[in-house]
Amino acid sequence: MNYKTEFANGTATVELSGRFTFGDHSSFRKLIEEMRTHQAETHVLDVTAIEFIDSAGLGMLLLARDEGEKSNTTVILKGAQGQVKRMLEVARFDTLFKLED
Repeated sequence: MNYKTEFANGTATVELSGRFTFGDHSSFRKLIEEMRTHQAETHVLDVTAIEFIDSAGLGMLLLARDEGEKSNTTVILKGAQGQVKRMLEVARFDTLFKLED
């Protein structure tokens, strides 16, 4: 997984790309630390370019949500498609996150 972060107008947008799997745990932790330091009101995780996600990747998204709750930050998942969208649907992430197309 690779990521690129932008901060503007109280929103942190993170564009994720590649495969999001167990092997990405340390880099995702680094991303969460980076997001924590910017004090944004909203974090948008753009998963449009994620081509595959496993259960560990889903778990890491939950970590991002938990961090958001600690700092009163809304976490939005944006652009899920294909296998990623199916995984989010099966795991009922629509009840945990705001999902955007």
